[in-house]
Amino acid sequence: MHPNSSAENPFDALRALMAQLPPPSSAAVAAVRARDAQLTKPPGALGRLEELVEWLAAWQDKAEPTLDRPTVVVFAANHGVVAQGVSPYPASVTAQMLKNFSAGGAAVNQICAIHGAGLKVFELALDLPTRDITQAPAMEARECAATIAFGMEAIAGGADLLALGEMGIGNTTIAAAIYHALYGGEAADWVGRGTGVDDEGLRRKIDAVLRAVALHKDHLDDPLEVLRRLGGREIAAMVGAILAARMERAPVLLDGYVVCAAAAILHALDPSSIDHCLAGHVSAEGAHAKVLEKLGKKPLLDLGMRLGEGSGAALAIGLVKAALACHEDMATFSSAGVDNKQG
Repeated sequence: MHPNSSAENPFDALRALMAQLPPPSSAAVAAVRARDAQLTKPPGALGRLEELVEWLAAWQDKAEPTLDRPTVVVFAANHGVVAQGVSPYPASVTAQMLKNFSAGGAAVNQICAIHGAGLKVFELALDLPTRDITQAPAMEARECAATIAFGMEAIAGGADLLALGEMGIGNTTIAAAIYHALYGGEAADWVGRGTGVDDEGLRRKIDAVLRAVALHKDHLDDPLEVLRRLGGREIAAMVGAILAARMERAPVLLDGYVVCAAAAILHALDPSSIDHCLAGHVSAEGAHAKVLEKLGKKPLLDLGMRLGEGSGAALAIGLVKAALACHEDMATFSSAGVDNKQG
């Protein structure tokens, strides 16, 4: 079922799909906990690593969870709002960075290689930026719905863990506009320096977010209207990817400030729709920590990163791998001849 299949409202099928999202598997979690109780360690001694294995089991619906095909998926798009002087870099950098990804030269390439993760990069009509959100809706409804559908299809291929990333000059402005629309407050509360704007550039970003939200204010009660009016193609594609991962029983690691804008749209529609997602890290960009509080996500890493391109989520794959290795390969009390606790 694709979100662009409705003749009346392009988003109808998406809303119907969200009513069919599978729940976590309590039986798989119980099996993991039963094994964990036999491992040669005090109960709870591995802290969140134990929770990570339960998370994998719950959403993979596997008593013995796997990490055979962890995959990082990066969506790239361009944004008309760049015309407002919100970035020190031109939109051409988006395509140039994709070539860098293809050549293996980006940070995320190195992180994927060290963790044995696959990397897929999708460009979304880079030569046709979305419209400037200070002047018009970023996308038409059908265009937005079709891009969500593309994001659903892009993750097909059997990943057992999905890490999401993005690339797009101007997209921290887009994300800030989404957060301001969803969560209110002052525009300045949500705007950071992105790729390194100076004070004047920061002022232009705040002004752009203010004007964009004011322009579309009469239509922002519906999170899908927030997405199509203030979002970008990479945000829409990630909305689709998060939903498809849920349907395909692939847990999701979210990257930073921009990726979480897609999660925020879904969370606003139905908080449970991102229960299969964890925050790989907390970014130094903008108000990401505040966004994670809104989403109810405690980050796995806090390294002061703000690169994007899936780098923080990709790093967190290593933690999940370590958690699963401990669960699978640690000796049990009986196999190691170690006395378990009494009582």
